[in-house]
Amino acid sequence: MNSTKDQNLPDNYSVKPPSQLCNETSESIIDLIIPVDCAGLRLDQALAKLLPNWSRGRLQTWITEQRVLLDGQTTTVKQKVWGNERIQITPHETVTESTHSAEDIELDIIFEDDTIIVINKPAGLVVHPGNGNWHGTMLNALLHHAPQLSNIPRVGIVHRLDKETSGLLVVAKTIEAQTSLVRQLQHHTVKRDYMALVLGEVEFSGAVDAAIGRHPVQRTKMAVTVKGKPARTHYQPIETFEGCTLLQCSLETGRTHQIRVHMQNIGHPLVGDPVYGGKPKKTQPTVGQLLIRFTRQALHAQKLALTHPQSKQIMQWEAPLPDDMHQLLQTLRELSQ
Repeated sequence: MNSTKDQNLPDNYSVKPPSQLCNETSESIIDLIIPVDCAGLRLDQALAKLLPNWSRGRLQTWITEQRVLLDGQTTTVKQKVWGNERIQITPHETVTESTHSAEDIELDIIFEDDTIIVINKPAGLVVHPGNGNWHGTMLNALLHHAPQLSNIPRVGIVHRLDKETSGLLVVAKTIEAQTSLVRQLQHHTVKRDYMALVLGEVEFSGAVDAAIGRHPVQRTKMAVTVKGKPARTHYQPIETFEGCTLLQCSLETGRTHQIRVHMQNIGHPLVGDPVYGGKPKKTQPTVGQLLIRFTRQALHAQKLALTHPQSKQIMQWEAPLPDDMHQLLQTLRELSQ
């Protein structure tokens, strides 16, 4: 694994493959120097700031398991750092993470190099195992396509799409790339544009700025709530039909079900959404039945733009609408004539 430099990473950050280690191990070692702007922080706080692709709890566990060396010595979570200390970390994933199986599942790869993979995910494909979907996921497919991803947290996945949402996702192939992409997502510099068909006629562009958290009663759902995390979605009408509107939605944040929840909140739920949707109003029977028969949320991640973790060039990709959404729009156009 070649080490690359990220403009936000501390100097001398690297990830060493087993062949370069004095003590042979099957795990990669993260080798970095604490930057001076972390002076005065506890070790776990500094590491959480420098390595956002891992949770602070995970980093604390590794410190207590003596998987973190400070200037060559084991240390404690509360140890203060003052800058220029050398940190060496031997990551260790949980049993669940390490036992995901590789499965020969076809992936629609839009772009791939030694650093990242951009995938056009079809509707119906789960991104990460869980909640009864332990096989047949994009993660399983990635492990088959690129087995070295087993050494990357969450197999390089840095953001997700709902099972029935189609479109573009980026996956990191190195820990450095993953750290860069996570930081770009945190700083809202990754551009993600979606095409969404919503119920009702939307006349003007706008933005929804409303915090999203777990629904207070239905815990499998998300909702706009004062106790939630900040979330902001921009929307722009692209095409208007009887009883529905095609919108371009752009995310500033990436909360679970964000577009679906925000559109429901302003009275324009997505067509076909089984969780947050509604029934068509004031439409001809033919149009109403057409919209009702669309059985997944009409949402497609169409555009993705980001700074390449290695080259630092701005890159952008676009995925055409999937057949089901394309056909629905074509039929709506014909009925409107």
